[in-house]
This record gives sequence, C-alpha cells and structure tokens, in this order.
Amino acid sequence: MGTLVLDGISKVYKGSTAVHKVNVTIERNEFATIVGPSGCGKTTTLRMIAGFIEPTDGVITLDKEELVNTARSTFLQPERRGIGMVFQSYAVWPHMNVFENVAYPLKLRKMNKADMAAKTREILRIVHLDAYEKRFPHELSGGQQQRVALARALVMEPRLLLLDEPLSNLDAALREQMRIEIKEIQRKMGITIINVTHDQVEAMTMSDKVIVMNSGHVVQVGSPMEIYNRPANSFVAKFIGSANVIPCQVVERNSGPTMTVRLFDTTLEIPAFDTNRNEGWVSVRPHHIVPDSHSSLRGKITNKLYQGDRIEYHLQVQNEKIAVVTDASESNNYNLDDEMGINILQGVWLED
Repeated sequence: MGTLVLDGISKVYKGSTAVHKVNVTIERNEFATIVGPSGCGKTTTLRMIAGFIEPTDGVITLDKEELVNTARSTFLQPERRGIGMVFQSYAVWPHMNVFENVAYPLKLRKMNKADMAAKTREILRIVHLDAYEKRFPHELSGGQQQRVALARALVMEPRLLLLDEPLSNLDAALREQMRIEIKEIQRKMGITIINVTHDQVEAMTMSDKVIVMNSGHVVQVGSPMEIYNRPANSFVAKFIGSANVIPCQVVERNSGPTMTVRLFDTTLEIPAFDTNRNEGWVSVRPHHIVPDSHSSLRGKITNKLYQGDRIEYHLQVQNEKIAVVTDASESNNYNLDDEMGINILQGVWLED
C-alpha cells in the first residue's frame, strides 16, 4: 500500500497558475521529497494530495483508488483518504499530555481502551517517547513535540504520510538528528512518505526520490544522485548544491561517452549530451575546481569564506564569477585580492 500517482494535476487561482500539470508517481515505501524555493507550488501540491485544496485539473490515485478526478467531479474528503499529515507548526494540543495527543485519533475511531493504549504505547516506543507519555507539550523540546505530531499521524496506520516542512522550526543540530530518526521510522514501518521542504540538504539526505519544482512546474524527478550529478537545467544545478554555470562552446562531439567543450581559455571533456547546439553552458561544482599555481587559467579572489574543514573562495575569472571549494590546508590558504591558478576537473552540459 502507498503508491501515489499524480496525473496532470494543476491549480489555478484567479487566472494565476500555482501548479501546472504535475505528473509524478511515488512508489510504495518510497521517501519522496518535493523541493523548491518559496512560492514554487510544492505546498499547494502537498495540500491537493491531502485533500485540503481541490485541484483545478487532473487525477490523483492512491493504490489505484481515485481520490480526485476533475473530469468526473470525483473528490474524496481528507478524512476518507487514509493519509496522515504532520504540519510545520506540529499542531499538538497543549491541554493534552503526550499519550492523550497520540491516542486522540484512535479515540475518535471509538477503539476500545485496551487496544488504544497498546497501539499508542507501541507508536511511542517507535518514536522514542515512551518515557514521556505523561508530559505536556510545554514540557517538551521542539524535537520531542515534532515526534508527538509524527506519532499522532502514524498511530492511524496511514497509507501515505505527508510532511509539510516538519524540521524548519528546529535548530541545526536537532534537524540533523530528526532527519536520521524520521528515516529510521520510515524503514521500520514500511510507509510511503512525501516530504515538502526548501532545504536541499534535507531533500538529498532523506530521500529515495527528489521532485524539484520551480514556478509551479516539476523541472526534474530522480534519485538524489541523479539530480546532483545530471541536473536537467541551470536552476536545478544551482538549487541542488551550489554550482558554477559557465558558458562554453562545443569543440568535438566524440564517438564515445564524452564530448569536448571550451570554456574560458581551456578545454574540458564532459559526459556526452545529445545536442545539436554549438554553444551552451557547463555546470561545474565548486569542489571540482582545484587550485594550481602552474595553471595559465587564473582568477582574482574577491571573497573568502572559512568553514572549518574547508574554504570557499569566490573568484573573478575573465567575465565570470565562480566559486572554488578547497580543503582548509595551509597550501590552499589564499588571501583576498590574491591571484589563484585553477584547473577545472569535470562538469556537466546544460542547454538552458
């Protein structure tokens, strides 16, 4: 259980398209993340899945059951979809203790007290809150409140769990901890999860599938590795991890798996791309550019960001501004306004 299909899902508000013809399949037991900047349509998409917003067009099916079909005026109410949701604000009830918060959905189902208690305590063990069942929300940390909201959604054994930026209110250390815990809970329970976030680190570290949205459109769907290594366009390259997008010209379309391009005053062999264009762009990750004092390709350092184990330099190279990330060794320690020689090790072709 838990296979979700979005077929041509759109939402239009007063002539303005918030979500445009989204076509995505999320398989059973997958952890999928919808990621993109504010206003890209990701939360609207999640709320259409949940049933809080009615799509303008399209079909949504869960385990082959139609939740929405605008052509047939089918719209299943949220409470009948078998979907759990955890909100950004957690929405735990302050007048109820942990046990009561988590048990409340079972109480609404009129489950008998013995079964309700057993099921609630089982979920509390899974989310590591079994020692806190008598505490009230104000006595819990942000991470613990987040786990209460998660347990309350899971206790109903939903076919699908939706997470709406659940980690955004936590500090950096707690966010990292909760990423691990949520992923472990998902594995234990074998549940399909769709997470919405603007945090690309969260998307990359937690997901089996990443859905990148921009301006209401899905611009790429793939595994974290696919999205990172073969971005579909310059937006994805820059949004998922930082990237230098550098103009280039095709020098040679090799017969093998690579092609040769010229960027700045040097050539680079990159993975072959099926294109008829002679000009385009190359996405180069900052750590794929290395300092080389003997290189003829040089740039002036305009900014230096020390990050503990690494240093990020911003360089002006001819007419382009690029970022270079190096390990924080003494040999890589340059100063502002220094000239740095560089070698570009690898890149990926972009047409846009």
